[in-house]
Amino acid sequence: MSKPAPGADGRRVLVAGGTSEIALAILGALQARAEREVALLGRDREALERAGERLREQGVARALTVPIEAAELSTHGAAVRQASEQLGGADLAILAVGALEPAGGATDDVEAALRVLQVNLLGAGSLLMHLADALRASGGGTLVVLSSVAAERPRRANPVYGASKAGLDALAQGMGDVLRDHGVHVLVVRPGFVRTRMTEGLDPAPFATSAEAVAAVVVRGLARDAHTVWAPPALRWVMLAVRLLPRSLLRRVKR
Repeated sequence: MSKPAPGADGRRVLVAGGTSEIALAILGALQARAEREVALLGRDREALERAGERLREQGVARALTVPIEAAELSTHGAAVRQASEQLGGADLAILAVGALEPAGGATDDVEAALRVLQVNLLGAGSLLMHLADALRASGGGTLVVLSSVAAERPRRANPVYGASKAGLDALAQGMGDVLRDHGVHVLVVRPGFVRTRMTEGLDPAPFATSAEAVAAVVVRGLARDAHTVWAPPALRWVMLAVRLLPRSLLRRVKR
């Protein structure tokens, strides 16, 4: 029988991307199992405060907010340390920072595409490492990284988003192997299309799911100390087939 991931039942939770609907759904699912204290890090102060208030209504003992901008890499270390110190340490961290690719991708708007790379790869990668440091300084724990199935094989529909998530996914997997020796477990989450504010107005892809369903997959993954989960789980086998497709065939898939 698998043992839970280290820190999965811990009280103190750091969330980078504190207004993410998926991250908040994960927190709600965790709170239903044990009382938590949470530090929400994000760039929209008002939205963070609203998210904190909702968490307190759900029974979270304490919900702090710390402003942070994903693109301002030099501020990440201080912000994560502040959040961890306010909680008295960290047992669990969730990285849920991300931006969608503009319509048309890099071919139509290079500046917008570069912003996606800045947020999803450099910004999220920086926060990943600082969150890992906070967990290590607290004696260990688990870091949940929200990746995407797009990381497994970027397609013509989203080359920039897919590339940015592939880079973050690879960093998280590699860091997970390093951090295991320091008492920090990394769980990489690969959702498909999730119906949230971020995807509002977009045509749902096959196997579209909800933030709550992703949260349930994450909680099960934490319970068995998994290193990677797919949401919904069937996407694991779908993406295996996609990875095996010849490029000449995949090129014809426009979504």
